[in-house]
Amino acid sequence: MKKLLLLATLFCATAAFADEGMWMIQTIDRALEKRMKAAGLKLDAKMIYDEDAESLSDAVVALGFSCTGSMISNDGLMITNHHCAYKDIHTLSTRDHNYLEDGFWAMTRADELPVKGQSVYFLKKVFDVTPEVLALRDSFDVENRPMAMRRVYRAVEEKYGKAYEGQGEVICSSYYNGNQYYMALYQVYRDVRLVAAPPVCVASFGGDTDNWEWPQHKGDFAIYRIYTAPDGSPAEYSPENVPLHPKKILTISQSGLKDGDFTMVIGYPGRTNRFASSYAVEEILQIQNPIQAQFRLDQMQIIEKWMKEDPDIRLKYADRYFSLSNVQEIREGEIYCYNRFGVVEAKRAEEQKLQKWLGDSDLIYRLGEKYEDVAGINQQIVYFQETLVRGTNLHRYAGALQRGDMKMAERELAALDMRVERDLMRYALKQFYTYVRRDYWGNWLTEVYDRHAGDVDAIVQEVFEGHISDALSSCKIVPFNERREQIEAGVSKSSLEKQFKDAVYRMKLARKEMMYPDANSTMRITYGKVRPLEPRDAVSLASATYVAGILEKYDPDDYDFSLKPEVHDLLEKNGSQPVDFLTDNDITGGNSGSPVLNARGELVGLAFDGNKESLAGDTYFVDSMNRCICVDIRYVLWLLRDYAHMDALLAEILP
Repeated sequence: MKKLLLLATLFCATAAFADEGMWMIQTIDRALEKRMKAAGLKLDAKMIYDEDAESLSDAVVALGFSCTGSMISNDGLMITNHHCAYKDIHTLSTRDHNYLEDGFWAMTRADELPVKGQSVYFLKKVFDVTPEVLALRDSFDVENRPMAMRRVYRAVEEKYGKAYEGQGEVICSSYYNGNQYYMALYQVYRDVRLVAAPPVCVASFGGDTDNWEWPQHKGDFAIYRIYTAPDGSPAEYSPENVPLHPKKILTISQSGLKDGDFTMVIGYPGRTNRFASSYAVEEILQIQNPIQAQFRLDQMQIIEKWMKEDPDIRLKYADRYFSLSNVQEIREGEIYCYNRFGVVEAKRAEEQKLQKWLGDSDLIYRLGEKYEDVAGINQQIVYFQETLVRGTNLHRYAGALQRGDMKMAERELAALDMRVERDLMRYALKQFYTYVRRDYWGNWLTEVYDRHAGDVDAIVQEVFEGHISDALSSCKIVPFNERREQIEAGVSKSSLEKQFKDAVYRMKLARKEMMYPDANSTMRITYGKVRPLEPRDAVSLASATYVAGILEKYDPDDYDFSLKPEVHDLLEKNGSQPVDFLTDNDITGGNSGSPVLNARGELVGLAFDGNKESLAGDTYFVDSMNRCICVDIRYVLWLLRDYAHMDALLAEILP
């Protein structure tokens, strides 16, 4: 056990300078603790994570494993990002109560709004199950049966689910590309209610224009309250439920930070792929991202045109547009960073070192050949997925029609506007017929194309005259996958990529190089410092922004930079109020809402974004450019006090 814990806290040598690494929260050993203290930490490691006693990690939660939250009151208040709550706020909004545009403030607990389908996970303990999982993996012959790994997870989770019955839910996760496995025990609460959310003009000031940029001026926060059964146990929503009394809450500091001050972030980063080969990055750069970035940008323009024309459409499609925009900018930013920082070339240089260590092995050569072999069919798959799979919002509606569930179909239809969907379908079919080979089209899409001699407008007309399901189900993924299997000839690209990652892992262990596992939606800690940014030659950007910057950007004729009159009036009264700040903590998607803590473990902000120059980070860390953008907790408290006048809530947060 001690040997495995030691290996789990090793990380790549360059991280000694960069503070790179998303550390497993349960494996902070003496070496890592020493490094963190040298960087400025004022706490012992046991105060960060201790399954047997109260620690900081007890106050950090996973919000559906898509974002992170923090407990900030003894009566169950949890704070996270507004963009993490965006879908919930959107779902609760109506034409008469548009909480996205106007904000939401529950002045009493009776005013708090139940959120359907939301779950909050508290980590109780983590333990090593590597020997058991490896034994099961071998017995299930996973190597030759790709789907068998699901059976492995199910078997081991069923075993520990019974062992911890009544104590929570267990989830098994893979680390280091399947070389280690840990089981986590979570207490899960599902009665979650919205308490506070600023209007989008505050929470997302600067909108898409400022997304992934610095400086930013966003008040990106929202507050929920978690409820339990009267006896304190997890329960579904009931008016009889009572606020949760958490094991630990975070202390809030209003002292602020300065350049060079220590910071740490605890959260649930989603996915990174830093062990990936140069060929995997090249595929992202040349095939996947260009298609996704362009198609999503075009879809955004279609939706935006309608949103500007009709406020009802803006409300209906706000969440869809928000999701499209975020991913589109990530894909575009990754292309920019991979090219600017020569990520493919940098990884090729690392692979030369690996080849020397491997000796006569032809693994890297075969991997490159395989990526080249499947490039064409993989491109076809991306075109198919970006057009007919996710190019419109009609799949759930079409599925309900196929099942004959007319009530569900009516509900799905009410959430859509067919004018928007018609335009999206026209775009999707035009791209589909242009880029996807005819032999993958399927019968109906081929027949309708020939019948109308390729006239997409005529095809769309027929689709919306009763053939939506036909259009969306004619082309299926199966033929694409079958063709890829034929090309791979029994040796898949993914199996060779796994062998490559295993080789990197083994080499680093053999050389006693330090490394950390890729993010996988489990709790991690990263440490760093407040740090300004120099993104380009002769450009220097300070590490903090203020309300004065909001007023400088304010433009009533630009939706992204407009403000509600009462917000504008308030901001004019205090231009020196801090808003956002920069650190160099190593984060990725899933860290949104994570608490940013000072050297004493006090809450000073919430992580909500990265800068464009850091967007190579899922596969390659660039120290000089990597930044974490955080909303200053003082701005949150100021808005709660001076804008929302939530005195009772503030008394609860700051007793």
